[in-house]
Amino acid sequence: MAAHPLAPVRGPARRPVRRRRGATPLRRLTFAAALTITACAPAAPEIGPEIATRAALEDAPALPAIKSFAAPRLAPADVSNADLDRDVLDLGFTLESGRNLPVLTRFEAPIRVRVLGATPPTLRSDLDRLLHRLRTEAGIDIARGGAEAQITVQAVPRSEIRRHLPQAACFVVPNVGSLSDYLAARRSALLSWSKLAVRRRVAVFVPSDTSPQEVRDCLHEELAQALGPLNDLYRLPDSVFNDDNVHTVLTGYDMLMLRIFYDPALASGMTRQEVAARLPDILARLNPAGEGRPAENLGRTPRAWIEAIQTALGPGAPEEARYGAARRALQVASAMGWQDHRRGFSHYAMGRILQTRDPDAAYAEFRAADRIFARSPRTALHRAYVASQLAAHDLARGRAEAALARIRPHLDIAARHENAALLSTLMLLRAEALELSGQVSEGRSVRLDSLGWARYGFGADWAVRAKLREIATLNPLKGGPGRL
Repeated sequence: MAAHPLAPVRGPARRPVRRRRGATPLRRLTFAAALTITACAPAAPEIGPEIATRAALEDAPALPAIKSFAAPRLAPADVSNADLDRDVLDLGFTLESGRNLPVLTRFEAPIRVRVLGATPPTLRSDLDRLLHRLRTEAGIDIARGGAEAQITVQAVPRSEIRRHLPQAACFVVPNVGSLSDYLAARRSALLSWSKLAVRRRVAVFVPSDTSPQEVRDCLHEELAQALGPLNDLYRLPDSVFNDDNVHTVLTGYDMLMLRIFYDPALASGMTRQEVAARLPDILARLNPAGEGRPAENLGRTPRAWIEAIQTALGPGAPEEARYGAARRALQVASAMGWQDHRRGFSHYAMGRILQTRDPDAAYAEFRAADRIFARSPRTALHRAYVASQLAAHDLARGRAEAALARIRPHLDIAARHENAALLSTLMLLRAEALELSGQVSEGRSVRLDSLGWARYGFGADWAVRAKLREIATLNPLKGGPGRL
């Protein structure tokens, strides 16, 4: 499963990769994780003697304890059952490669999860929290277990993951219980999801040496695929089962999808037609609010658009090729008549490409993306990502009040979606905007409050301090153009 997309929220940049045509779902090193914001600042305005003598960047404060999220606050699914019916079938009977799966597969017995490897301090508590959500929200009989566990979560160094899957952040495979098992079987049909009749043993491999948020995101995305759908669909606006990677913590939609997957009326070995025949009754029972809701019936996502997005925001391509790919994505979106989140994401991609060559044109593209994302509550998190881009642009041009107004509505959105990296980024931008507007004490307080979230989102102290410096350089009073 891919990593995340819309804003500058993580440490090392991750890249998109094409999933290997064999069947190893993985979390990509993609464009969302650490998309940088380039904001060209104007010449510093004239300032009074007190401010003029301040250091451009103050010494970074001592870092407080890491923060973590409390009870989940994600909204329940808000989707038509007509759309949900189609989503279940497309997610459950197709691999990302486009290959059809002959039958539904899932675990048919209580599921136990064990942990191996040198786990980072937050992994076990984040896993326990996720398992609790799967039990209470998705109705799955899942808990921690021992050596006979059906699912193994193994923490290994990033270098080890990349040695075997060079651009993966984490991945999941069937029929093995450890990395050594995977390596022994990696060229065999044992790892083929399409040959399964029922799931009995699955291994999830996550990095042991990255930020707590990255590890948690891997747990959510890969455990979701270990349990349920193996496909991703760009048309889904509020799901981890989407390669745009906006969502990396299981949403209300995702929990409903997993509850459907594990409904007693379904079983491993059922064909698409057999599942389709039972879905109307299942959906009416599990999602009664979706019965009378009109279907959005979003169209397919053509391969041309997917490849253009991957080229525009992925690794390797020169700048002109990236620019051309972003233009193609917008052209496809226009030709398809899209007015949904995929059109917004196309504008976002173009904004990213234009930031270094034409910041004002980039700003216009981000505003176009924001207008589209504003049309639906299901794309509130998309807007929060874009808000960080727009606020950075406003801050760099000395528009402190505009930046503050831009940030304010999205702080709670980032918190509700448990995105500490995005939350801390928005808070750091707010701190700089407050100081730029003359509210120095309040700005310092907000900055200090952001650091516990930054420690969860970005990890190592050096990464947190680097983010502090990067955002501070957007402030015209502190040094001019900077990058997020």
